[in-house]
Amino acid sequence: MMSNLAVLPIIIPLVSGILLAFFHTKTPFVRHAAKLLSVISTGVAAYVFYYVVQNGTVTLETGGWEAPYGIVLVADLLAVTLVLTTNVIGLACVFYAPYSLTEQKERYYFYTFFFLLITGVSGAFLTGDLFNLFVFFEVLLMASYALITLGGEKVQLRESIKYVLVNLFSSIVFVTTVAFLYSVLGTVNMAQMAERVQEVEQQGILTTIGILLFFVFATKAALFPLYYWLPKPYTVPNPVVSAMFAALLTKVGVYSIIRMFTLVFIHDTTVTHELFIWIAGFTLVFGAIGALSTNNIKLVIAYNIIPAVGFMVMGIGIYNKTALSGSVYYMISDMIIKAALFLLAGAVAHIVGTSDLRKMKGLIHQLPLLGWLLFISAFVLAGVPPFSGFIGKLMIMQGGFADGEIAIVIIGLLSSLLILYSIMKIFVRGFWGEKDENIVIDRKTATALTWPVAFLVFLTVLLGIGAEIFYPVIDNISNQLMNPEIYIDSVFKE
Repeated sequence: MMSNLAVLPIIIPLVSGILLAFFHTKTPFVRHAAKLLSVISTGVAAYVFYYVVQNGTVTLETGGWEAPYGIVLVADLLAVTLVLTTNVIGLACVFYAPYSLTEQKERYYFYTFFFLLITGVSGAFLTGDLFNLFVFFEVLLMASYALITLGGEKVQLRESIKYVLVNLFSSIVFVTTVAFLYSVLGTVNMAQMAERVQEVEQQGILTTIGILLFFVFATKAALFPLYYWLPKPYTVPNPVVSAMFAALLTKVGVYSIIRMFTLVFIHDTTVTHELFIWIAGFTLVFGAIGALSTNNIKLVIAYNIIPAVGFMVMGIGIYNKTALSGSVYYMISDMIIKAALFLLAGAVAHIVGTSDLRKMKGLIHQLPLLGWLLFISAFVLAGVPPFSGFIGKLMIMQGGFADGEIAIVIIGLLSSLLILYSIMKIFVRGFWGEKDENIVIDRKTATALTWPVAFLVFLTVLLGIGAEIFYPVIDNISNQLMNPEIYIDSVFKE
């Protein structure tokens, strides 16, 4: 049955992680097996994406229980696009990992937790059940707890306590909010919630619950003022772990906001979505300022996660088809470029022996490809044409102008300049200038660390210059988001 396609992006990484746990001491074997399994998982995700593009949404009623009584997996176009992006990023990371991790860290079940993280993220994108979304959040968080402490260094343990406590509190609020919603609507099936929310007379209570749920997802996504926990915990793990976190974890929060506030909580957009615009504005400003405040290249990139999330939520707040298209396009681009930048920063720190900009210069002479990849990445991140960041931001701003949201558009433009400056600062201070003879480069390691970065940067460039190829898919996604009945009909097969 083709409906089983919906569960494959969850089952394959789950089984992969479990199998590799039995061979964790056989490092060479596990490395090659992880690469093969990641290629298979990415290939399956690509096929599911192709099938959904050609045939429409695939819905799986697990255990044979019809919706809304059983748990439903909904592989719509938005979900499968993000699942494919997740697997592509994982593919780059699994080829990067052996040259970044020590063999001891690899033996401590790195590849098992790597695949479990992919499982949790893919499940969160594919589930059609709000409580099941909470479950997949916990799966990915459990894997992230193990990955952030991998190595057991003092700084990791210190930052992981903050990371765990924030997410633990967020999870408690999440499950409590799910209980509130169930008490009002009598269901946790997203499609049925979307139907019943229009029938319930307690609109004020629903709006309050919606805002509470938004703050749960805002904590996961690191929106203002809940971003304070993010920068340090995302810089202390190994770079390959940081890349996975930066590319995927905050985006699951953004996805959840998109899903719930285009499907369920659309009854009072003057309150909820106006709030999103204000929060997006503050997120853009404070994130960009944070990126300018440090000379640590890892922290610069970590702070740049925050304004990027601001742009995505800005498009959700504007809430028209053009702005939503921009948010989705920008999210896909940002997932890939953030992974590339963290891998790039990790490569520089590994090769040079420091992540302090004040202790490096002239790297362009010894690492020319890495330097120019950073240069291109800065343009992608800032939204300079013709790169993919520009396509997404342009659509968000067009949507903003169409709805008269001029102030937030201006804030977005100014923050883009600050983002460009923060990344170019790394290029100018670290790569430009005279060659530093004290820095000795291991060519073999440098080459091995550079190619996964080049692969991801190439994909973001392709998303920009090939926008005409990809835009019809994004346009179809935004059309589905603006018409919730499409999602509802696909679940109930009406």
